[in-house]
Amino acid sequence: MYVDFHTHGKLAKYLPFSVEYTRWLLGEAKNAGLDAICLTEHFNTQQFDEVYGYIASHGEQAGDAFVFDGLKVFPGMETDIAEGGHVLSIGPMEAIRELNRRLGPHKRKGSFLPFAALADLFDQYPVLVGAGHPFRAGGHIPELPADQLARFDFIDMNGKDIAEDRARTERLTLAFGRQLGIPVVAGSDTHQATQYGCIRTDFANAANTIGALYAEMQAGRYKIDVHPEAAFKVKTAGILKRALKEVHALGGDYVSVLLGRGETPAVLEAKQRAAG
Repeated sequence: MYVDFHTHGKLAKYLPFSVEYTRWLLGEAKNAGLDAICLTEHFNTQQFDEVYGYIASHGEQAGDAFVFDGLKVFPGMETDIAEGGHVLSIGPMEAIRELNRRLGPHKRKGSFLPFAALADLFDQYPVLVGAGHPFRAGGHIPELPADQLARFDFIDMNGKDIAEDRARTERLTLAFGRQLGIPVVAGSDTHQATQYGCIRTDFANAANTIGALYAEMQAGRYKIDVHPEAAFKVKTAGILKRALKEVHALGGDYVSVLLGRGETPAVLEAKQRAAG
């Protein structure tokens, strides 16, 4: 079972939720050879609950996963901490949505919870807690006290960081996993679909629940696959993401552009002005 532990369902956190874009992303994840993804949307993205409400209402539930055309989607979240850094959580849908609601007062920079307080909150729910891209610039997770580091369940080997410097990312992340004695699994950090498959976790056995997935992680019955052209996939995704965000900033419909549905409102308006 090929799993991506770090993905997003929106192009950017400040953009409105698009059912069509999210549906397209899920289809592209399946086309990229993935069997399952953890949807770890930013905790302070616009319309967080609508994103997960869509997953819950349109996917076929199988254990803790929601299945879309054969792709399992495990609910999750990516949360900023006051120290600097991102923490992943993966768990049952109701737990993730309730946690996000409880984090409502802490979604703006300057009000992020310190990791100890966030971990106390996570302890109240059946979720796995992961260190997201721990060695990316601006993050300080490796500097947390030992008693706080012991509260993590897994570490994210992140595709964006692999693309930037594979040797450094593998060396530091794997050493961090050995230091803490916890699994290191792969997440692409996808916002734009060409990034799927840059890195993935290859499990020997399938799992439908968070508990079963964690048991496979702890048993080490998996390996991490890095795509030979990971850097190209990530770079291409970044270019397309910036272009689509610019379409939106100019008043266009980036989803229509992406899916080739014809001319956007901005293009039509420009044509009308040119015609006098």
